[in-house]
Amino acid sequence: MSDLKRVPIGIEDFKEMIDKDYYFVDKTLLIKELIDNLAKVQLFTRPRRFGKTLNMKMIQRFFETTPESNAYLFDGLAITKAGEKYMKEQGKYPVIFLTLKELGASDYESALKSFKEIIRYEYTRHQEVLESPKLNEKEKELFTLFLNEEADELSYRSAIKFLSDCIYKTTGTKAIILIDEYDVPLDYAWQNGFYDKMIDFIRTALSSALKTNDSLEFACLTGCLRISKESIFTGLNNFDVHSITNDLFSDCFGFTEAEVKKMLEYYNLNSKMNEVKEWYDGYLFGQKEIYNPWSVLKFLKDANANPKVSCSAYWSNTSSNAIVKDLVQNADLETKQKIETLINGGTVKAELHEEIVYADVQTKIDGIWNMLMLTGYLKPIKIESVDVMRVATLKIPNKEINFIYRGIISDWIKEEIRNPANESNKVFEALVAGNAEELQDEISFWLKSTISYFDAQELFYHGFMTALLAQHKGYLTKSNRENGDGRTDITVESYPRSDVAIVIELKVAKTLDTLADKADEALAQAVANNYDREYKLMGYKKVIKYGISFWKKTCNVRIAEEKIYK
Repeated sequence: MSDLKRVPIGIEDFKEMIDKDYYFVDKTLLIKELIDNLAKVQLFTRPRRFGKTLNMKMIQRFFETTPESNAYLFDGLAITKAGEKYMKEQGKYPVIFLTLKELGASDYESALKSFKEIIRYEYTRHQEVLESPKLNEKEKELFTLFLNEEADELSYRSAIKFLSDCIYKTTGTKAIILIDEYDVPLDYAWQNGFYDKMIDFIRTALSSALKTNDSLEFACLTGCLRISKESIFTGLNNFDVHSITNDLFSDCFGFTEAEVKKMLEYYNLNSKMNEVKEWYDGYLFGQKEIYNPWSVLKFLKDANANPKVSCSAYWSNTSSNAIVKDLVQNADLETKQKIETLINGGTVKAELHEEIVYADVQTKIDGIWNMLMLTGYLKPIKIESVDVMRVATLKIPNKEINFIYRGIISDWIKEEIRNPANESNKVFEALVAGNAEELQDEISFWLKSTISYFDAQELFYHGFMTALLAQHKGYLTKSNRENGDGRTDITVESYPRSDVAIVIELKVAKTLDTLADKADEALAQAVANNYDREYKLMGYKKVIKYGISFWKKTCNVRIAEEKIYK
């Protein structure tokens, strides 16, 4: 393994990738398509961690004029074999590169401060223009203010445009402008209540740089979302958007199946292909089947250290998954049913809106389904025209994303149950009182109130019941505890007083008709395995045994005669 190339976790600079000999999945034909597609401004929208920043740095390294040529970085790569006319463009242009991913601030003032730092860094990269006699004193004075982060807010709204003007004036060559993750500050601003101020600032900054800018050769932007043209790109002509539904550039972000197979073969992990496909495949960009690159690379790194490691949900650790949490927390009954359909392998339909208006995300359910699609939590398996609308059939793309939904739903159920405003204590009161009929009603109420997934069968119900019975003062709830002649599913013990102990055995019925039989079976198991023996030795005065069966959102409760010890 020591002779193999390193797996590039978190490497976002193309030059570092090549110079330090990391494993590189060749996406340089993106440059060919960029040259062939002559739009003045191009926006690429893809989910987070799908290689947007690395591709933008690759574009920068290809086109940018540098003291020492970067041409060697592309030796042997696909772009060098595409034709001489493409390599003639290498190193010909000044490049302005800004990444706005660091503008994830909680208030407008902090976001503006971060923007000033980003501008200062880029002005520093191009400060040689100050030595040119072609700039007048007023221009040099403003340039210096940006270098020192001392310009006023109004000036910062035109800072990108002004830098391109200075570059063109002093070099005679128009600049390429690259803006990475342009929508990050808008997302944070929406979440933290200063969206109107932020979008006004970003709209002005981008419009001045991209609209009727005579100093611009071309521009590329990346982001997760296409913010509504009316709110940010008004009046911008010759503007191309390449979203997940477009065929052009469809294989330039994320990994194709052929690329994943090649990587697994290189690292001698061919046997893991089916598992990797099940967990990380399933995205559809245009007509191309795409794997999540972040998760594939994380798995490769772990599997290189331990070939026996299994796939897991790496992507869930890269973000707060706030959009899914909001969907789950604010779901009405119809939306809950749709979420259940999705996590159990089904589909939902939504009117397709690829331009996001943030207000619609909270007020229109189609808005959130579209947001989930554009950010990678759902995939469109079919898009059709219905009357004047485009309708997308949406599905969860893979096991990893399903795992994220389930985890968020599990946490939400626990929060709902523990919320003091809710009455989960009624379940506990019926349980301790030995009231099987009331207990059955209360459990059924909670089943119908929550979002459920059923293909995990007993595992879901086990977690549901554990959450429902946890954290009651004076009692300890334990799961999968060795007891008597077996292992009990759930036990509840009064503590520190040894007043009552409760033993619960769970079963899942395959049909409604067998629900009662399964409850009897569960209770018989609890009785036969002498689960009360240990509690007698521990000095408990009373032991109650329950058998509980489930079928979808229905349950049946059986109770054994209480055992009283003196």
